[in-house]
Amino acid sequence: MAVKKNNFADLVRIEQLRKIESKKAEDLSYASVSDMDGQATTDFKYPDFIQRLTLRTKRLVHDNQLEALLFKPQKQFKHASRICFVVAAILGVLLAGNALGESATLNIYWLLAVLLGFNLLSILLWIAGISFNLHRLSTGVAAQLVGWWASRKKKEDTIASLAQLAWWESCLTGAVGKWRISVLTHKFWLVYLTAGMVFLILLMLAKQYNFIWGTTLLSESSLPKLTQVLGKPMEYIGLGMPDSQQITASRMGAGKQDAETRGAWARFIIGMLIIYGLLPRFILLGISVLMQKWAQYRFKLDLYLPYYIELRQHLMTRKIKAKVVDADPQTPVKQTDITLPPVSNTIPQNAHAFGIELDDQSVWPDAVNCRLNIVDLKSNEEASRLIKTIDGPLLIGVAAHRIPDRGVQRIVKELIANTNAKPWLILLKRQSAEPVSNAREFAWFRLAEACGIPAEHVITQ
Repeated sequence: MAVKKNNFADLVRIEQLRKIESKKAEDLSYASVSDMDGQATTDFKYPDFIQRLTLRTKRLVHDNQLEALLFKPQKQFKHASRICFVVAAILGVLLAGNALGESATLNIYWLLAVLLGFNLLSILLWIAGISFNLHRLSTGVAAQLVGWWASRKKKEDTIASLAQLAWWESCLTGAVGKWRISVLTHKFWLVYLTAGMVFLILLMLAKQYNFIWGTTLLSESSLPKLTQVLGKPMEYIGLGMPDSQQITASRMGAGKQDAETRGAWARFIIGMLIIYGLLPRFILLGISVLMQKWAQYRFKLDLYLPYYIELRQHLMTRKIKAKVVDADPQTPVKQTDITLPPVSNTIPQNAHAFGIELDDQSVWPDAVNCRLNIVDLKSNEEASRLIKTIDGPLLIGVAAHRIPDRGVQRIVKELIANTNAKPWLILLKRQSAEPVSNAREFAWFRLAEACGIPAEHVITQ
């Protein structure tokens, strides 16, 4: 089967189906996926496994008519986002109108503080939240309300509520959620600033305003100097800025302004909104969109979850061909194909095997030769020295029937610390022993996760 790159939407649908099957498996029909169990493979590869999960999900979704339910959370998020943008536009218009007031005289810096002050504070909080990974600082109130609307949980679990919860956990939490909410936050402020600027332009087109500035605590030269500094970038976009005489003439109480001075100040305010309001938000929005796509590209399913471990055993059965190497010439030999019980992965070639507190009943695969079994401090130190000298993959064998306690976890971490290659973990069973329970096997997978061993590098027998 050709393997292609799965997009983020496919992984979200798989996660939604996982949530549904965890609580409502009895309500689903599995007739369309009955032929997928036990398909043989020679090796485990993450893309191939995801491809099979995607095919299985598409069949179950189609046969159980779940398309609308799985897509509903995304529609709810978009609906809540539109409401958020309408609120942003109303706020922008109201604050711009409040800053203008009924008077025909506008205080330049008060108007800029109202329109740009909250925006600047929001940008600083967002940068601090992203830098220190503080969720509530990097998301605004409106964005949090949208996230709550899309993720609100019903009292009783239903297929729809489980699909909604899975979508929220995949799309609104973690790295993907952080950047998705950031995108929504920047769009909110862009709408706010655009609405306020458009309303301001319409008012200045329909009514004549005089622009003034004044200060009580600052020196007389502080605001003119600030105006010249802030207006420098305007020269690059061709808007121009008030000259020194126009700035002086606009001092509060200086007298009536001419049309040229009023026009210069109007262009100055519009330029300030574009350069220090819209432009930074567009840049941050572009960064957030790119980071969201990157986070979605790097998004991976948690293969340590029991759901995926069970499916891996069903969908990725290992097939081995056994043949006679040294046959008796007097006895006719018929070569047969033997399918072994499900094994989740293939032992890497040239692997160096080390056991941890194994007894005589633990069975290694025929092709593996255990170099050392760690049973005490001395053998542990010897194993660490050997691992530093080996050239090849490290294969750690543990007794699957044992409880993976903190002592074993500490030893595994110490062994891994001495190798540069990706480690492997094999769960060994005992001769003539009862099958290991799923709960015990899942516990070993969690130990592997804690030690930094990928789920696809955990071998079961």
